[in-house]
Amino acid sequence: MLVASIPSPAHGTLDLGPIPLHMYGLLLAVGVVAGAIIGSRRWSARGHPRKEFDDVIIVVVVCGVVGARLYHVATDYQLYTHDWLRAFEVWRGGLSIWGVIIGGIAGLYFSCRARGYDSLAMMDAIVPGLLVAQAIGRWGNYFNQELFGAPTKLPWALQIAPSHRPKGYTQYATFHPTFLYESIYCIVLAGLALWVERHWRLRRGQLVALYLSSYCFGRFWFEQLRIDPAHIVAGLRVNSWTEIAACLGGLVWFWWLRRGTPAQIGAQKAPPASSATHAKS
Repeated sequence: MLVASIPSPAHGTLDLGPIPLHMYGLLLAVGVVAGAIIGSRRWSARGHPRKEFDDVIIVVVVCGVVGARLYHVATDYQLYTHDWLRAFEVWRGGLSIWGVIIGGIAGLYFSCRARGYDSLAMMDAIVPGLLVAQAIGRWGNYFNQELFGAPTKLPWALQIAPSHRPKGYTQYATFHPTFLYESIYCIVLAGLALWVERHWRLRRGQLVALYLSSYCFGRFWFEQLRIDPAHIVAGLRVNSWTEIAACLGGLVWFWWLRRGTPAQIGAQKAPPASSATHAKS
């Protein structure tokens, strides 16, 4: 017997007079702004000009969104074979986090390289904000009633309208709210990243590697709960294999970076008096 459940919104838009705002896109925008603010402040706290972050973040966001859509369309191309124009309807969902990561990292690396900025240090500065952005953006799936998990009658089960239930599950009314699980997990990881950064002597880039391994570890289990159509390879969803590879890759990268340059946590310190005197002479 169902004790309680989470209701889903009747529609995924917020009507402001004649202008409908798609909650999926709105939440993504809110997440991007929140993540950018956190990343910018962290970059400035390390003694870097905020302009450097502003120069790069626009490129990162654009490359991340483009990569997210391309990855989704490439891995779920069957959804668009009969109506290819739907591939451009981003507000209806379909932005893969792996496309965001791949596209965003590529954009950040080449943008930093062109300007002479420290790409690893900037990635480290972005990590907590990225996790907060992911936590906020996941609520877009809630408004679209998508990417939920298997049927369940747990007190936090998510109600899904019949029109949004996949084939074979139309007789069920409530499902695992995987969007909620991942959102909470990302907030926990953001706090954990800040804690580790303050208590461990990390090297440049190790926070990024830690993000990849820890996020992918949790995401793998959330992926196993999902019942939306997906390509299966050797018994696992394609994204599951991506998560396994990224998790292991993150661990190897974390280990490989252990002899690198120490990460700069606080603002840059002023040079010693002797150095300053020598420079003046």
